[in-house]
Amino acid sequence: MSRWASSFALLALAQLAHAELPARLEITYDILRADSRIAEIKAQLERNGESYRITESWHGKGIFALLGKATRTSQGAITPKGPRPKEFTDERSGRDTARAWFDWAANTLTMRYKGKQRTEPMPANAQDRLSFVLAFSFAPPATKSMPLALVDGRGVSYHVYQLGGRDRVQTGAGEFDAHKIWREKDGERMEIWLADSLGGLPVRMLVIEKSGTRWDQVATRIAR
Repeated sequence: MSRWASSFALLALAQLAHAELPARLEITYDILRADSRIAEIKAQLERNGESYRITESWHGKGIFALLGKATRTSQGAITPKGPRPKEFTDERSGRDTARAWFDWAANTLTMRYKGKQRTEPMPANAQDRLSFVLAFSFAPPATKSMPLALVDGRGVSYHVYQLGGRDRVQTGAGEFDAHKIWREKDGERMEIWLADSLGGLPVRMLVIEKSGTRWDQVATRIAR
């Protein structure tokens, strides 16, 4: 479950470039494992000028409620080159809170988890586990792939996302024109649909594990 509580030629056409994010938006998602609903996520975006804040709360359903709750938060700035996160937190039941701070002036990254804190040089294309979905709208035209260093407070993981074409995606919150991105790593595939009408925010995320198990995060409600 960490990849969810852990829960987008895309810009070859440039329609999505510098998409206007709404000032406020809340998206509720269902998480399905092999078509069974196991959790609900509420993600809230708040934007004030150049500043943004994303909060994501995870609640298990049925037997998965025993896993407790999880809340992740990202806050920072939206710049002409894309999102620049300032602080990221990941709080989960029964687990130490993971934190990360981005110092763009000093070009350093500080992470703290289980009482241990370390500072290291900022990796190229650094984003946190929430801010990264905002980054694709700022890719230059004709971009076919985007490498990202994803930070979650416990460490840094490196991924390369492929930027694909347009798609029409049906969700519980409605049908959306979207751009689709994906990545493959170690036999696992992740696909994300970014809705044009929501400023490039995700309305569906699908993970297919090496074993064939499917984890599907699909929008069910949208409130502005």
